[in-house]
Amino acid sequence: MAYGGPALAPTAPPGTSKTVRQVKLDKECELRVEVSPEYPLRLRVLNGTAEIFGTEIPPEIWMTFPPRLKFAVFTWYGATIEIDGTTETDYTADETPMISYVNVHAVLDARRNRAKASPSDSDASQGPRVIVVGPTDSGKSTLARMLLSWAAKQGWKPTFVDLDIGQGSITIPGCISATPIELPIDPVEGIPLDMPLVYFHGHVTPSVNVDLYKVLVKELAQVLERQFAGNVESRASGMVINTMGWIEGVGYELLLHAIDTLNATVVLVLGQEKLWSMLRDVLKNKANVDVVKLHKSGGVVSRNAKVRQKARAFRIREYFYGLANDLSPHSNIANFSDLCIYRVGGGPQAPRSALPVGAEPTADPTRLIPVNINQDLLHLVLAVSFAKEPDEIISSNVAGFIWITDINFESKKITYLAPSAGNLPGKYLIMGSLTWYEP
Repeated sequence: MAYGGPALAPTAPPGTSKTVRQVKLDKECELRVEVSPEYPLRLRVLNGTAEIFGTEIPPEIWMTFPPRLKFAVFTWYGATIEIDGTTETDYTADETPMISYVNVHAVLDARRNRAKASPSDSDASQGPRVIVVGPTDSGKSTLARMLLSWAAKQGWKPTFVDLDIGQGSITIPGCISATPIELPIDPVEGIPLDMPLVYFHGHVTPSVNVDLYKVLVKELAQVLERQFAGNVESRASGMVINTMGWIEGVGYELLLHAIDTLNATVVLVLGQEKLWSMLRDVLKNKANVDVVKLHKSGGVVSRNAKVRQKARAFRIREYFYGLANDLSPHSNIANFSDLCIYRVGGGPQAPRSALPVGAEPTADPTRLIPVNINQDLLHLVLAVSFAKEPDEIISSNVAGFIWITDINFESKKITYLAPSAGNLPGKYLIMGSLTWYEP
């Protein structure tokens, strides 16, 4: 690893002469950057070509990156980068796994072309379904973004599926979601939110309700299958699936469940030999599934529980206020009687009298429990369901989210923050354990 100079300490806001500097990158090298927690950073390509997570940076145009963002500028042929602002850290690296990543892309591209050339009613018309697996902080979401952006650049429209409810790449944490990717992903704005398909688990780890997690993955998979059946282009483009970093015990079982339920054909294992070996053994009888071992990027930053919790809070804030505070959410008031709130899971499945002698009642993980409005709802993030009836809640995707800011028990009114003014798109709300405290 070769350093291109010492890291810049956050001493001055962007725009001052001290903070403007140039970095020359040799071919197949990258500049790894962590933006200062206090100030945004501006960056542009002066000459040559470079990309961020697979998306090419337009030449000579300043791009502004918000505080705390971590990214890497990679060049295949060499480039000069100009930075304006301060960073938490920045350095150049000449050892990257990018060659192996782009080789994977080339193989996927060939499979998409084969799928496109096949009769639309044959199994061969299904493009690659790629699932990216590995431990926490191994670069899964970064690799997924690269593969999606490279595919979009080639004219494909792959579907991105995010099963990592701990962080949330498409929408807020606590969700299982999918969206078509039609253009290379914007390095700053991230995944577009035009047409997401979102199911609300309501917790930041599947362990709170493992069965519900499986049910939602299955619901998502069934909807995608129907969409692929009616769209030849999407079917040939395939999907890229991002997963969580829980890879042992129940987490490993959930990985196998996702591979099976979404009919993955390529399993990319990042940064762990043991997981690669286990998956290769268990999937060896599936002739159409390839298990590929890849090195994780040296630029991956390990995050402790506190940092991950902060990242979740920023994702929720971004949903309401935008990445650059450019959105204006609305505070709305509703009567208690206008809202029907449910949580999923809990409560006995059957009374003891209805069970065999000696059997204990167990909690039903997919049972809907009506929730009376109480003080516990304060600061919770609730999902707004598209369901028309309560029994449709689990099988329905969600329209969006609200955040409970005040509860008045005298007037029986509840105040909540929503992305827009007006009535909610549905009256059924889903409650989990997702909380947010606005700083």
